[in-house]
Amino acid sequence: MADRYGSDVLASNPHRKVRSVEMPIEIGMVVEDAQTGFVGAVVRVEYGRMELEDRHGRRKPFPVGPGYLVDGKPVILTAPKRPAPKAPTRTASGSVAVHGARARVALPSRIYVEGRHDAELVEQVWGDDLRVEGVVVEYLGGIDDLPAIVEEFRPGPGRRLGVLVDHLVAGSKEARIAEQVMTSGVGRGHTLVVGHPFIDIWQAVKPERLGIAQWPTVPRGVDWKTGVCRALGWPADGQADIARAWQRIRGRVRDWKDLEPALIGRVEELIDFVTQPQS
Repeated sequence: MADRYGSDVLASNPHRKVRSVEMPIEIGMVVEDAQTGFVGAVVRVEYGRMELEDRHGRRKPFPVGPGYLVDGKPVILTAPKRPAPKAPTRTASGSVAVHGARARVALPSRIYVEGRHDAELVEQVWGDDLRVEGVVVEYLGGIDDLPAIVEEFRPGPGRRLGVLVDHLVAGSKEARIAEQVMTSGVGRGHTLVVGHPFIDIWQAVKPERLGIAQWPTVPRGVDWKTGVCRALGWPADGQADIARAWQRIRGRVRDWKDLEPALIGRVEELIDFVTQPQS
């Protein structure tokens, strides 16, 4: 005799519980609170709570989680999905970012800067640009070393030398050395020495980034960095304190907008000089 109930009488049990599925919240999503029957569109989500607005304009807050229906189906509402972070369109120097590009093989040309702190700041802001262009930045022990470096480097066609000098002002020792190397038989035409007016590269960081109106004035005869640290109430008992002060200053630099124009223009000038096509 035929089995009128089938092989499994519970296979189509109408009372079987339907499992809820997780669903990220979206603004505008229509949600029904299963407990109260309130139906509304999501208008706000924050701090683990959401706010629903019904068709009459009434709003009610609800916790994010289980106990809701969307299109008649039970759901567990979860926090909204965060959009994937977009790759930056600009480098820290303000140039158009080139994504996925490998660093070029280093050019024969070089840029020298006066001191480790200068090199670190240039790398922080212009590093992406320099790698795309294949430009290596090195640092001088001091401006007095420049004539010997130029003599050893032997700049020429396709092998240019750009130099950034601190406190390059008319009549200074730095200005005399710069003139000497650019007009010498070795450096003429293929060496460019530019400078900023600041006593030290620290001053190229806008003072408001440190919460001060201007950089402190240091009395003549006092080491400038030591004097600045003491004026700002920072430890200044040795080189380790000076290094920590510089890291504190450099850590406040986000991009080129945090630097003084007198430095930005000179660095851009040097990059253009060493990368322009040469015969």
